[in-house]
Amino acid sequence: MDRVLALILGGGRGARLFPLTLMRSKPAVPIGGKYRLVDVPISNCLNAGIRRIYVLTQFNSASLNRHIAQTYRMDMFSRGFVEILAAEQTPDNPHWFQGTADAVRKAARHFTQFDADYYLILAGDHLYRMDYGELIDAHVERGAEITIAAQPVTAEEAPSMGLFLFDGEGHIAGFEEKPSRERLAEIGTSIPAGSRFFAPTPDKPFVASMGIYVFSRDALLETLERHRGHDFGHEIIPAALKARKVHAYLFRGYWADVGTIETFYEANIMLTRPKAPFNFYDPRRPIFTRPRFLPASRLNACSIDHAIIAEGSYLDHCVVEDSVVAIRQHINRGTRVTRSVLLGADYYEADSDAPAAGGRPAIGIGRDSVLDRVIVDKNGRIGNGVRLTNEAAVEHADGDGYYIRGGIIIVPKDGVIRDGTVV
Repeated sequence: MDRVLALILGGGRGARLFPLTLMRSKPAVPIGGKYRLVDVPISNCLNAGIRRIYVLTQFNSASLNRHIAQTYRMDMFSRGFVEILAAEQTPDNPHWFQGTADAVRKAARHFTQFDADYYLILAGDHLYRMDYGELIDAHVERGAEITIAAQPVTAEEAPSMGLFLFDGEGHIAGFEEKPSRERLAEIGTSIPAGSRFFAPTPDKPFVASMGIYVFSRDALLETLERHRGHDFGHEIIPAALKARKVHAYLFRGYWADVGTIETFYEANIMLTRPKAPFNFYDPRRPIFTRPRFLPASRLNACSIDHAIIAEGSYLDHCVVEDSVVAIRQHINRGTRVTRSVLLGADYYEADSDAPAAGGRPAIGIGRDSVLDRVIVDKNGRIGNGVRLTNEAAVEHADGDGYYIRGGIIIVPKDGVIRDGTVV
């Protein structure tokens, strides 16, 4: 893997993950109680022996930059690094990144100085565990110039993804980015009947791009120079199919694009279930994150079922079911939290900092409150006697200190919900 350099794309606005991306980029969004989304592709790289990694950033990048700097520090005897490549204006190009391909094109002036035969291009907001070594080996063995990781998907998932069309021998015959449902009905399946390549199942008749690419060095630089498109999926890959040796690498493991509030919520809740298809505990290929010096969590007379409780938390006489409770989270007595994702806190609030009567609530979840299908971002302050349950089944709303997206209530970072609030 010494001949591979990884580029992780982390510069998008993340509008579909609002308000979690109100103050941070998508890859910096917390997940699983103590991790950030960007930890997943970086850890996959490190587990595969890939030690030269650039993270391309643009919007709301301060939180992501800080996390990378505090977490991934290679020793002085290693040639490896995990570094930020921020969008920049230059004398010959005054524009910011215009898309995934444009970001790589503009960053090339920095990463092409390194001796690398292959470039591994990754998204920073996906949840999966993949052996990139097998992906690179398949690319080399096939003599490919471009290899795209692909996965079978359902007809419901297909309209939001880029779909492959194969011939009977398994060669890529076409690529369509986010086809309409009418177009999907015309296609029917990505793989024709009788194919020796792969037999699709009725529930997953399509094969979609995972947004994971391996480019041979010359193929990447020449393609980006020849085709001035801004996006890999919409423009670069369809154009490359006509001029380059492009292969698909079929991946059958768990993979989720955590790009919307609904998928983010479902991915977190999935982690709490027995035999979940993904977890952070694989001893052979762990997911790394920033080490913290926090005490063990303290639980006093609590009922906990199907939950993740991260370190440094204090739960007192409460009920937590089917939920993720992140670092430094405080839940007070009499409170019930179900099917919720609490993203914890960045710091502890000392007793001397406790708000006076009638002031804003303390950091954490107050007494005698009920939360169901709620995401509480970092440093959220939920008062006493609060009821966040969305019993009216509202799908989309902006309220006083909260948002509703897809029926899920979200309290933004540093958000405040006053005593007695009912949503």
